Amino acid sequence: MENGGDASAAAAAWRFGAASPALEAARSQSIRALVYRVYACLDRGDARPVAPLGHGDPAAFACFRAAPAATGAVVAAAASGAHNSYAPAAGIAEACSAVAAHLSRELPYTVSPADVVLTAGCNHAVEIMMSVLASPGANVLLPRPGYPLYASRAALSGLEFRHFDLLPDSEWEVDLAGVEALADANTVAMVIVNPNNPCGCVYSRDHLAKIAETARKLGIMVISDEVYDHFAFGSKPFVPMGVFGDVAPVMTLGGISKRWMVPGWRLGWIAATDPNGILRNKKGALPDILAKTDDAFFTNALGVVKKAAEICYEKLKEIDCITCPHKPEGSMFVMAKLDLSSLDGIEDDVDFCSKLAKEESVVICPGSGLGMKNWLRITFAVDPQLLEDGLERTKCFCKRHGKIKEAS
Repeated sequence: MENGGDASAAAAAWRFGAASPALEAARSQSIRALVYRVYACLDRGDARPVAPLGHGDPAAFACFRAAPAATGAVVAAAASGAHNSYAPAAGIAEACSAVAAHLSRELPYTVSPADVVLTAGCNHAVEIMMSVLASPGANVLLPRPGYPLYASRAALSGLEFRHFDLLPDSEWEVDLAGVEALADANTVAMVIVNPNNPCGCVYSRDHLAKIAETARKLGIMVISDEVYDHFAFGSKPFVPMGVFGDVAPVMTLGGISKRWMVPGWRLGWIAATDPNGILRNKKGALPDILAKTDDAFFTNALGVVKKAAEICYEKLKEIDCITCPHKPEGSMFVMAKLDLSSLDGIEDDVDFCSKLAKEESVVICPGSGLGMKNWLRITFAVDPQLLEDGLERTKCFCKRHGKIKEAS
């Protein structure tokens, strides 16, 4: 044996292999993979601060600090020593009760603590739902553009997924005719995100009612991702999908990461809203965080986000090669269309974002990671001054790469 090796090992038949092509494709096109790829293009010699407009992490900025009641509740819970033991798989009973009470305030019926499962963030909730729904031949309907974790977790669970479109000319509403065309006898659920990441829209009560009726007609459940609940600052108020749980069963995914400005805490939930009992046979600090956070905290945070959304929309209107179909009214993101025909030397959205990072130290997420090639997802949940500066740099970049118009 030389160099610590064994010649006989070379002949061994290893019984593990690389990831499947489907999983590898999902991984390479994930938001994180694309954003990291864009970050790698940054010019480290550029002294300007990086404008991180590619992912939503408001907690990184002083204008988006966590609610004092939330941080105080965590300190008190840790100091009490009462939450250091193993907890029930579904979560601490007191916390499940707190989530149930929190959600019930906006519903025409009461959510039971038994209908709540606590998760390690909303991403974990997505993983659980995709795993639970996976059965031989089953399929789930996902929005496009949409959060790619749903597709990658479905693939990992062996669950077929099909994409329905969100309609940019109709304020990104669900193409319900498309949903009906995609569904078959093996379809088990459809996913919606409201307020929407990445589109920045908020669905009206009327549209949610139509979604519920479509689900009832097809005999499927609605998985409603509401991690951005109450991040609505336009003409339409946030309405929880659970309001229509008596029409079709609703599984609500939520958490405290966005509204409480603590994405790193990774505390989320799944809640069933099923007053007709269709799903009945298939199924520390949190109480204080939910109960004691002052309304003024939410009002202030929403005001900062609304101002940032307005800055983002107005600045985007100044950039000739980027079109924003609708002013964002919710969440922390907006989708904007890239006009490659007006740019010189730019191949696609990934190339645009990579070169923008290299030349201007601005990071934007390519739409390819969300199923929308040659679109951009921009987050406005950053310091307003840095947001404005980053979009001004983007404007300069587009001018520099713009095609020279021939004189008539």
